Amino acid sequence: MPYSLLKGKKGLIFGALNDQSIAWKIAERAHEEGASIVLSNTAVAMRMGSVDELAAKCNSLVIPADATNVEDIENLMKQTMEHFGGKIDFILHSIGMSPNVRKGFTYDDLDYPNYHKTLDISAMSFHKILQVSRRLDSINEWGSIVALSYIAAQRTLYGYNDMADAKALLESIARSFGYIYGREKKIRINTVSQSPTPTTAGSGVMGFGGLLDFSERMSPLGNATAEECADYCITLFSDLTKKVTMQNLFNDGGFSSMGMSRSAMEVYNRNLDDCIDCK
Repeated sequence: MPYSLLKGKKGLIFGALNDQSIAWKIAERAHEEGASIVLSNTAVAMRMGSVDELAAKCNSLVIPADATNVEDIENLMKQTMEHFGGKIDFILHSIGMSPNVRKGFTYDDLDYPNYHKTLDISAMSFHKILQVSRRLDSINEWGSIVALSYIAAQRTLYGYNDMADAKALLESIARSFGYIYGREKKIRINTVSQSPTPTTAGSGVMGFGGLLDFSERMSPLGNATAEECADYCITLFSDLTKKVTMQNLFNDGGFSSMGMSRSAMEVYNRNLDDCIDCK
């Protein structure tokens, strides 16, 4: 049920690809809560996905931009402000991709040009967006910026590969820029560490099905869905969270505070004899 939490607010959402995307769900919820939004993704991703369908549903403008390219971001920000006739109130960074994961390189045998691309696409793009936004003074005071993260930034999870490093960098950028933007403009910057979610990007992680099942068994409340992540992000864009900044916020059903659950232990015990030599 809508609560008009974002009535009159204007935002920019990066990363919506198709209706499996968390960014897609957030865009839908932002629209339901009264926000006007601009959608952006790379031209290639937009051809692969169905963002025009989302734009029609949310009455949104779509502006292609490569978030790793500073000139593209500058043009995007200027067009967005021109479209809205002024500054915006919130930004969502939902961008992540690892060529190493896609090509099957393991963490102990990374291709370094791919590694650089992972960090550039998944984390450095966040810094570029923030830096350009600050330079162009494109965000209203008490605005809110959210980037999507994952607990692999703090804990080693088999198969998450160099994306773990990217998420750790992403969260560090949120803290470092959060201080600067908060001090100068009262703008808050947070990351949301979401449960593993069956998106197009997430499903490419090695052993994703097992990871999804494990986290579901470990979490007292179960995995958070994309829709539930959208609900959480809406509160962070709203005025209800004006003093929350520089935080990595877990939306994971309690997984991040667990050591071992009864359900996960039962599965482990049933398979212990078969996996006695597994490491």
